[in-house]
Amino acid sequence: MRLVATALGRRFQASHGDNKDMNRKILAPQTGTAFELTAGQQLRVIDLEGEQVADLIAFNATDKSEWLSSGRSIDYANRIYLTKGDILYSNRSRPMLTIVEDDVGRHDFLLTPCSPETFQIIYKNHAPHPSCFANLATHLAPFGIAPDSIPTTFNIFMNVEVAENGELKILPPRSKAGDSILLRAEMDLIVGLTACSAEMSNNYRFKPIGFEIT
Repeated sequence: MRLVATALGRRFQASHGDNKDMNRKILAPQTGTAFELTAGQQLRVIDLEGEQVADLIAFNATDKSEWLSSGRSIDYANRIYLTKGDILYSNRSRPMLTIVEDDVGRHDFLLTPCSPETFQIIYKNHAPHPSCFANLATHLAPFGIAPDSIPTTFNIFMNVEVAENGELKILPPRSKAGDSILLRAEMDLIVGLTACSAEMSNNYRFKPIGFEIT
């Protein structure tokens, strides 16, 4: 599925607007949200303008000590770039999400969500700055999830390459306007989602992220 973004996603909002089984929203640049996703529901994340990352995290809705695990998901897939057909596992090795469709095929599952410390240590910026970690912590708090419980996120559309010497290179996302990824919930979940706030991850321009629940 491709949705061409025009006028900040008005077509995205209007498309199938009468379908009561569909919940469509737009995250403004450098913001986040959290919501419940029941087993069997599908979440589509759309890069409305191209080259924008969305950090995603998930917790078991009935036991928040079970969360999305980068290490176990990469281990069981035997590769760092997860895509269509791959399962995202919990820290208890149980399926949480399955990637059903993927227009891009390049997402990051190595790096943590950007935080105030990210900008201080990597960017040498000590001024206040929006961050994915802060956005996730704010929106997950009403669900009883503490900041220290937020693990490595699945960084949708983030383009991280590994050099022969092990160095990580953060390159512009490969996603174009309208590219999306579709994930199916395998258990009842609490999901956190952002429109990433890190300059390097988004080719130094902040844009919105669209998402829909079906």
